[in-house]
Amino acid sequence: MIAVGRPRGWKRLDSGVVRKPLEVGTGEMEEELKMENQNLDPDQGSCSVTDELSQQLLSQEAPSPKLSVIELSKELDSKSDLIDDKEFDIPQVDTPPTLESILNETDDEEEPFVLEDPCLLNVDNIDTHSYDTSSVASSDSGDRTHLKRKKKLHDSFSIHGSVIRLSLLKGISAQIASAAAKVDAGTPTAIAASSLIAVGTSHGLALIFDPNQALRLCLGSTAVGAQYGAISALSINNDCSRLLCGFAKGEITMWDLASGKLLRSITDAHPPGTAILHIKFTDDPTLAICNDSGGSVFELSFKRVMGVRTCESRCLFSGSKGEVCCIEPLHAKTELRDHPITQYSLLAMASLTKILVIGLKPSLKVWMTFPYGRMDPSSVPLLAWHFVAVQTSVNPMLAFCRGDVVHFLLVKRDESGAIHVTKQKQLHLHYDLINFTWINSRTVVLLDSVEKLHVIDRQTQEELETVEISEVQLVYNSSHFKSLATGGNVSQALALVGEKACYQSISNCGGQIFYLVCARDDIEELERNHLLKQECLNEALALAWSFHEGKAKAVVGLSGDEHKRKAVVADRMVEILIQYADRTMKKCPDQGKIQVMEQYFQAAGTGRPSVGGQRSPARGAPPPATATHRPAQLRRDMVPVIVDYCLLLQRMDLLFSQMYDKMSENSVAKGVFLECLEPYILSDKLVGITAQIMKDLLLHFQDKHLMANMEACIVHMDITSLDIQQVVLMCWENHLYDAMIYVYNSGMNDFITPMEKLFKVIAPPLAAGKSLSDEQVIMGNKLLVYISCCLAGRAYPLGNIPEDLVPLVKNQVFEFLIRLHSAEAPVDEEVYPYVRTLLHFDTREFLNVLALTFEDFKNDKQAVEYQQRIVDILLKCVNETKMF
Repeated sequence: MIAVGRPRGWKRLDSGVVRKPLEVGTGEMEEELKMENQNLDPDQGSCSVTDELSQQLLSQEAPSPKLSVIELSKELDSKSDLIDDKEFDIPQVDTPPTLESILNETDDEEEPFVLEDPCLLNVDNIDTHSYDTSSVASSDSGDRTHLKRKKKLHDSFSIHGSVIRLSLLKGISAQIASAAAKVDAGTPTAIAASSLIAVGTSHGLALIFDPNQALRLCLGSTAVGAQYGAISALSINNDCSRLLCGFAKGEITMWDLASGKLLRSITDAHPPGTAILHIKFTDDPTLAICNDSGGSVFELSFKRVMGVRTCESRCLFSGSKGEVCCIEPLHAKTELRDHPITQYSLLAMASLTKILVIGLKPSLKVWMTFPYGRMDPSSVPLLAWHFVAVQTSVNPMLAFCRGDVVHFLLVKRDESGAIHVTKQKQLHLHYDLINFTWINSRTVVLLDSVEKLHVIDRQTQEELETVEISEVQLVYNSSHFKSLATGGNVSQALALVGEKACYQSISNCGGQIFYLVCARDDIEELERNHLLKQECLNEALALAWSFHEGKAKAVVGLSGDEHKRKAVVADRMVEILIQYADRTMKKCPDQGKIQVMEQYFQAAGTGRPSVGGQRSPARGAPPPATATHRPAQLRRDMVPVIVDYCLLLQRMDLLFSQMYDKMSENSVAKGVFLECLEPYILSDKLVGITAQIMKDLLLHFQDKHLMANMEACIVHMDITSLDIQQVVLMCWENHLYDAMIYVYNSGMNDFITPMEKLFKVIAPPLAAGKSLSDEQVIMGNKLLVYISCCLAGRAYPLGNIPEDLVPLVKNQVFEFLIRLHSAEAPVDEEVYPYVRTLLHFDTREFLNVLALTFEDFKNDKQAVEYQQRIVDILLKCVNETKMF
């Protein structure tokens, strides 16, 4: 047996099957099993639909107080994920059908259901006040052959982290194996899960386990099994005080789960010679429903008169006019027991041709029928109830399916006592289902006919995760549907459905799903493979972030104040990040192999979050202004995961202290960490770093000859906290002129010194009539562009000068250009050296810069004065210089 589920106080349970019977006296059966249990050490891990993280997060919540239906409705209404599917009210029928009329209907599977009035398909024409018995019909219930396969769910679905966890229930598995070997218990045939787990066997025993996997009871004996056959169905009542066992030869027994006493042995509740396919308690502890292999459904009323326990049986549906092969009573949780619709004790039944919903109380009444239409006769009918919040109320929703389309019907009761059935958005699949299970009001787990689990978000119809379990050999109930124990006296249609029937092999409780399987070795291998995925902390971080943002799938999420929730999740994410960094360093390969270590720290991970609405840029794909010599390996790597989440959590202190200290323990990891910062800096997601990180970053890029990348980073940084003199010196020595200008401008609001430094390099050779080197030409071009940016109010090399500084900068640049002499002028320096230098360097481009500048500021009085002044200087320079 394997379990999939979300934690609700359960310990991790495990079981499996062996097929090695050993003859042992039945009198010592329970004694031997309990002795065997004492020698076992049950596994105590968590069994979770959202992995271990959600267990730890949910465990921090205080127990919720019991709420009334109205209070619960208001609470659910306040959630952001209320169902908002478009609703279609069901039209009223003139005469409500009776059970007798339904039984006498002629059912023809080959004839599609057609609406009598096609205009009813128009939502505007539907009578929204229809009530009482309704025959549900829609365009979807007709001939589906033209539809082929329904539209396929997106294969490239979003990654939300792992939302299910597959666990082998090892403790229970060992004890079932022991029971098979020591007391000839046989193989498991049925399971029922509540606060206890009951497992029925092929030799008529019911083994009862508590949440710690300890065997509490062994009910029945192999002698009973020889008389009644295998246990074919199980049901535990709401308070876990009673267990009903249905047998392959038709008998029914009731057990006291506190004392282990047999309370009732029922042999005449239904026609002889038929197997019990389903037996289910209702919310009324004195009322149960059973369904036999003849397709009939019976109500069992338990009474105690004068100390004598009795059982009265009433036929609800006869299989002679349409065999029922699935039943599902509506169960309400404790906080919803006062819901007005629970007084009707609703029961859903699926026959081979239609779905029926009837009320058992106050009197028997049919509330709805829904024909399937044309479908594959081998497909398995499925039913499942769940209470959901729609708009301002909480009401039951019935999901039913036969094939590849899941229908959802919302059942409401108005103030007059009338019941309305409204159709919700259908779920179209590309595979046939053999099981449907609700995890919560939004999330469902589907098992298809090739034994693959699909986790679906019902509201968005998004497939969150798939898990292959075909190798574990799910237990099927085919022999009971064929009634082999009583001679096989069933219809061919029911036997065909039974080929894939696994109703009694799957049970769910509190967000967990239990699957009864046979191949234990394959289960362990499957579990190991799945846990390898779970051990990847990337998924835990992704799931935690979805909790943090309130967007988690397949879970209801953390309740309470949003800020408190975020604080709790953020603290947990920090712990995971530290664990992630520790594991990264511990698993580092041989430190003597540099290339191997680089590949390790740059190895592909399972995915990273988006920072600022977009994924962080790839290391190998910087903006056009930069260049890199390293391959694009850090798109999805180990170190950037740490950076991503530190940025999302706004924990720069964590990133540049603990995380950097851990990475610094290994020189390769340190280098990868420093290079990893580049794309975040270039995309302005990381604008400030510490002085020590900046120093190490400069040294590392210098050693790697990546100074062009370093320059691209500097012009995106907030450098006010850095050693500006050190940065300026490094930039000048490495010819990073853009970075140098940026540091002077941003760090010191100095717009003149960069021009002075560049003029000192290009002015002397120009004055001497010499040709400039390539490096000097680059400096001259940058100087012209820089002057143009300053006069236009733009920052260099990118951005804008703060508005309050624009007039000051413009005036400073004009004053600089028209100076008579430079700061350290030689004796023979001509007047206006800066204007003369620019005229000599590139006359046309310099005049273009001036023309554009004066065009922009033609209404500025001060600019007009500068314009006249510069024109006079230009005329003077031209007249004095022969080359002009």
